[in-house]
Amino acid sequence: MRGKRVSSFVMVGVGLFWAVATAAALGDTALPEANSMLEWSPAETLLGFRQVENIFPTLRVRRGDVVHPLSQADQELEVRFDWQGESWSVEDYMQRHRLTGLLVLQGDDILLERYAHGRSRDDRWVSFSMAKSLTSTLVGAAIRDGDIDGLHAPLTATVPELIGSAYDGVTVRQLLTMTSGVAWNEDYDDPASDVAELFAEPMVDRESPVLSYLRRLPRAHAPGSQFNYNTGETELVGVLVARATGRNLADYLSEKIWAPFGMERDALWQVHEDGQAMGGCCLNFTLRDQGRFGRFILGGGMIDDEAVLPEEWLDLATQPLIELEGGQGYGFQWWTRDGTFQALGIFGQMMLLDPELDLVIVVNAAWPNTGDDELRAARWALVDAVRSAAGPSPR
Repeated sequence: MRGKRVSSFVMVGVGLFWAVATAAALGDTALPEANSMLEWSPAETLLGFRQVENIFPTLRVRRGDVVHPLSQADQELEVRFDWQGESWSVEDYMQRHRLTGLLVLQGDDILLERYAHGRSRDDRWVSFSMAKSLTSTLVGAAIRDGDIDGLHAPLTATVPELIGSAYDGVTVRQLLTMTSGVAWNEDYDDPASDVAELFAEPMVDRESPVLSYLRRLPRAHAPGSQFNYNTGETELVGVLVARATGRNLADYLSEKIWAPFGMERDALWQVHEDGQAMGGCCLNFTLRDQGRFGRFILGGGMIDDEAVLPEEWLDLATQPLIELEGGQGYGFQWWTRDGTFQALGIFGQMMLLDPELDLVIVVNAAWPNTGDDELRAARWALVDAVRSAAGPSPR
């Protein structure tokens, strides 16, 4: 059930206290250099993750003329939870785990909205791998438009440069479920890993650095036989969509979802050296627009009673097509757990959708590392407390 409304006086006082504390902690920290974000200091991430467009080149995902309205709920959600023998409030969690934004929507009602560590409502935040779930959704749109010939179409039909590589024979569905069988190392702590090397790949002779890197990789397993989390796979999904539609990802996202659904601000998408958006990473958008994308998905991918995605696409995309340990699963670039599905990104990013409760929970953070078991467990404690406090939708 929902808690009592918190007085605006108390909330202003709390917000002012933490704003002063954050300003003191950041001091004169300058924007970080345009190197790997994995190399930034904790102080630099709090600044850099909300000012990516001032550090890296981006493409603009343009909003439309009308904004999808969100309204304040009659009562604000009151959330407390027990963690490691202590009783935590939302503010405790945000400060101690470096959350910069927390949004809870039920339907189009805002049950809870918080900002911290110098961030404001208008500030965008880097998505990291949350972008994967948006990129995979664009595959559905391209299939409905007839630009991609279904889930079982071979990748090389649209990207012939990969004929003869380990990706020859891989289908669109296998790419979406990260079961291509191509060898890949996603270790964020290893500067020689594939995920590090891919984003450092230079452009040569105007060829896509994504294709030039992925074409060199060997095959480790038969296509479709084994799941291996692989950001390169989603980079390739982005290439597939761009080739099939004849548009860059930013324009296609704007055309299909961003403008017609009514996002409040333009989003900004980081690009590779060839100017193509990073399909597997780094879409920068506001907390409320992250929530609006969640509403679009929970609404079945409909805009003005028109379907953007194929029938039953979301039912399939958000199922545990790949069963993993600990009750987790993986669909078309969506993680699944306990009747919910999530878009996740390193350093603490989460967009959780709960169809049964009609609930969207968005968490933006600058964790002190890319993510460990303790940080993830504490986030689940918060999220589960939010779900319990919200309860079923009254509508």
